[in-house]
Amino acid sequence: MNAEKQYDLIVIGGGPGGYVAAIRAAQLSLRVLCIEKRKSLGGTCLNVGCIPSKTLLHSSYLYNLSKKHFVDIGIDIKGEVKVDLNKMMRNKSDAVKKLTDGIEFLFKKNNVSFLEGSAKIVENNTVSVNGERFNAKNILIATGSVPSNIKNVEIDERDIVSSTGALEFKSVPENLAVIGGGYIGLELGSVWKRLGSNVTIIEFSENIVPTMDTDTAGIFFKTLKGQGLKFLLNTGVEKAKKKSNKVFLDCLNNIENIREELSFDKVLVSVGRRPYHDGLGIEELGIKINKKNNTIEVDNNFQTSVPNIFAIGDVIEGPMLAHKASAEGHIFAERIAGNNPVLNYGCIPAVIYTEPEVAWVGPTEKELQEKGIEYKKGVFPFTANARAKTTGDTEGNIKILSHPRNDKIIAVHIIGAHAGELIGEAATALEAGLSAEDIALICHAHPTLSESMKEAASLASIGKTLHF
Repeated sequence: MNAEKQYDLIVIGGGPGGYVAAIRAAQLSLRVLCIEKRKSLGGTCLNVGCIPSKTLLHSSYLYNLSKKHFVDIGIDIKGEVKVDLNKMMRNKSDAVKKLTDGIEFLFKKNNVSFLEGSAKIVENNTVSVNGERFNAKNILIATGSVPSNIKNVEIDERDIVSSTGALEFKSVPENLAVIGGGYIGLELGSVWKRLGSNVTIIEFSENIVPTMDTDTAGIFFKTLKGQGLKFLLNTGVEKAKKKSNKVFLDCLNNIENIREELSFDKVLVSVGRRPYHDGLGIEELGIKINKKNNTIEVDNNFQTSVPNIFAIGDVIEGPMLAHKASAEGHIFAERIAGNNPVLNYGCIPAVIYTEPEVAWVGPTEKELQEKGIEYKKGVFPFTANARAKTTGDTEGNIKILSHPRNDKIIAVHIIGAHAGELIGEAATALEAGLSAEDIALICHAHPTLSESMKEAASLASIGKTLHF
């Protein structure tokens, strides 16, 4: 085979897992080729996921703030505050382009070869792309995930949309249904509610975000309802049909067994994501798949059942989070180069970027109770935090769970402004094996929201604190 088509590593997928693995492997002196079917790098996260959604969340938050709350702090905006949706969408697209172009620059900087096209693994060392074959000592599958579907609800990305279509509405829908009360549905539902939609969240289970701490979820649910989001819990959608520029949903309440037909202008289907490895040829190669969730089975080194073929990110077991995929990509690259770092899955944080934000790392109280694990608890409200009072962001609290004997931090749950930033300290403390007392004795800057971490830690450690 042509030497130019010989690589140490071929990475299939240019998302947060794939591009990180490719760059780090190249930095470790491996010859790397990354294959991505999109024209731009960054995967779902940068192109149609995390980045565009967070851009719209921030823009819609500022609009809502200026329209409803600026006057409360003495800022009088003359005239009506209006949304220029076209400009808002351009701003979103500009942010996406800057970041995807940035990945392309990093590839060039680190000598990672990039090829656009759909890949198929034809042998355990050979990948076919665009009619050409490329050989590598090792192959990494990092093809991510795609939105899940619902039976009898056909997504057309115009009236019935996935998260991708919900980022591209040409106008603000008067009435929007969001099927699914998870991360993505609540974030995008919040965007369009702030911009003027009447938003109804339809959730099959009795709670939104069932993986969230129960106390935190209670505050979260109450706050979102207070913002005007409507909720239909314990409700399934059995069928959708379009008529006269409307979408009609046949809904069934699981508890009361009551059927109801509801009408909306747009419908967002947000019922989770599923691993995407279509067309890779993994079935022909005999790579083992977990039939329950369609994930690729791997060992502790990310190796599949076929030697020299590996997988990371959303296509394997674990939370479908961009930062989880990136962490796995980094660890994989180190190991393939002969190093031996370890990824602690118990220290991977989760964040929901609504307002207020919600973030956590480690198990919930319910999970600890179910396993019979004892714990101490410290909860400090942002109403008692000086920085929160100066900004008006007093909603929520920080909860720290620690071990009753050695005081080591077990978990941290946060609901409030900038929770996604605050959780970084908690993840670091958990990874380092710090005790609640360690955090309580660390000097935190004043006035900052992070002081609430110190106060919650003190409550968890000795049951007392200074400011509450």
